[in-house]
Amino acid sequence: MSWITARRRRPVAGYAVVLLGLLLIGAIYATITGSGSPASAAAPSAAQKAQIGRGYQVFQANCQSCHGFAAAGIPGVAPGLIGVGAAAVDFQVSTGRMPAKVNGAENDRKPPQLTPAQTHAVAVYIASLGGGPPIPSAAQVSTAGANVGLGQQLFTSNCSQCHNFVGAGGALTYGKFAPALSPSTPTQIYEAMLTGPEAMPVFNETTITPSEKADIIAYVTQTRTEQNPGGVSLGRVGPVTEGLVAFLGVLLFMVLAAMWITAKHGKVHE
Repeated sequence: MSWITARRRRPVAGYAVVLLGLLLIGAIYATITGSGSPASAAAPSAAQKAQIGRGYQVFQANCQSCHGFAAAGIPGVAPGLIGVGAAAVDFQVSTGRMPAKVNGAENDRKPPQLTPAQTHAVAVYIASLGGGPPIPSAAQVSTAGANVGLGQQLFTSNCSQCHNFVGAGGALTYGKFAPALSPSTPTQIYEAMLTGPEAMPVFNETTITPSEKADIIAYVTQTRTEQNPGGVSLGRVGPVTEGLVAFLGVLLFMVLAAMWITAKHGKVHE
């Protein structure tokens, strides 16, 4: 056993142990994550490759000037898109925020400049560069069987501070603005929760589960068709507008009352 002890004292033995340890850790990680499985290592199909190629062409024609070659980003102009996922691309492009014609105007919702096919192709291309959240399926955004009451509670707890109680939008700090949700599709609402555009936080599938996201979508879409039992909706933006209208109404009444009293007082003296 003395020859084993002698080999242990050699510096090379220490490096060999470290190397074996790293290989063992890598093998365990690959087993846990499934990165070494045939399904995860499968190459893209011919159709996927063609879609990625079309997305690359659309990206070069409409996005490359700001986001840089291979979507790596340009400092001071636009961030890199590697790892943002197909859902983020689909949200930004389908709502017309991207491609931005003017730098800094990406917060504003506009008519989309790309067709749905072009949008999907770009999303597939960006996803091929670094993964990220995928575009939600029709089953995920379906509100069939959703709990609207729970959706209201979740929306009030997580969204109403910025988007108002019925999704009418509102002003934020530092000149930012939470947009109204009335023109948003269920898919876009889901993607916004999943990716956290602009000042919005990310609500991943653990923070708010997919079923809870469907409940929130059901509540938001239902408020669009609800009647206003109190009369005029006043934009449905909450007590600030209602208080302002009440104040102006009382002020107008006081002015008219003062004018009437003054006119009456003048007639008495005549």
